Amino acid sequence: MQLVPTPNNPVPAEPSLYAIRTRDGLSLRAASWLPEIGRPRGTVCIFQGRAEFIEKYFEVIGELLQRGFAVVAFDWRGQGLSDRQVRNARKGHVRRFADYRLDVEALRDQVLIPHMPEPHFALAHSMGGAIALNAAYESWLPFRRLVTTTPMISLSMIKTLRTAAILDRLLRWLGFGKAFVPGGGETSISTMPFKGNRLTSDPERYARNAEAATALGDGAIGAPTVAWLDAAFRFMKCFTDPAYARKIRLPTLIIAAGADPVCATPATERFASRLKAGHAIVIPGARHEIMMERDDIREQFWAAFDAFIPGSSDLKAEPIGSAATVPDDLAAEEFDGSGVDAAIARRDDAATLSG
Repeated sequence: MQLVPTPNNPVPAEPSLYAIRTRDGLSLRAASWLPEIGRPRGTVCIFQGRAEFIEKYFEVIGELLQRGFAVVAFDWRGQGLSDRQVRNARKGHVRRFADYRLDVEALRDQVLIPHMPEPHFALAHSMGGAIALNAAYESWLPFRRLVTTTPMISLSMIKTLRTAAILDRLLRWLGFGKAFVPGGGETSISTMPFKGNRLTSDPERYARNAEAATALGDGAIGAPTVAWLDAAFRFMKCFTDPAYARKIRLPTLIIAAGADPVCATPATERFASRLKAGHAIVIPGARHEIMMERDDIREQFWAAFDAFIPGSSDLKAEPIGSAATVPDDLAAEEFDGSGVDAAIARRDDAATLSG
């Protein structure tokens, strides 16, 4: 196990590295950090998106450490420096999305519970957000609160979803499950030209992530396989059930992107409107990777995060390094998002005055 720094993307602080083992025998790369000063305010676990890797979140990890949180990050099966289930390490492959539960269980049992301070929170993105929402629905997610950016509720980059799902299912039935999706190849999306990219409007962060992907080699995977896309279509179908979101009781904040060309923001807003303990905000002008966006967009993200995590009026703003106390009923608390909206409004007012 190792982390791969680059000149513009150094490893934050002093990490602990783990090779965790899933119940079906795969080895996953995981890392954890503790803040340098004082007792942690809890632990934030990062659920990355498809084709991502720990190194891409070094900046975010540093910002969480500055806030006094311990951090855990890991690579899902089939990406980063975790094990593959196909010979070509550049293929983004999984047989079924239920297998990702085995990854989270391994992380919970081998890193979070034995080593990391409570309370535990999740910060998820895209595919990781969809996995976290499904876990919250099934009530096995080992966290007290969830923040997810642009969750993979539905795709906007595929215009005819039903037709694409049928054709992909047919290809898998014909035995092409481990092949790249039609038109896909080994090139990582993070190393494609900045112009016309779907991920961010920030050229410097895009270049930094491209450098990190190049340094990681096969760890920065290319397109998904036919089987992965078929599994994703089946998985996303559950989010269309109006009753699905209402059964989620985990306090959840969804941060969607107003200019997301990957995931469908309207579908995300409809889903969030049904949450009993959740709320969605949309950041205008943001592309898919909000945490990798330009500073003004990221400031809105962090304003929302800071208002929600720890996220309860009973959790006073402790100085960094103090230990926060989480009430026992936190997981069942209703959440209307008013504090998050107010925090972003205050940030916008401050920006206007300073300008």
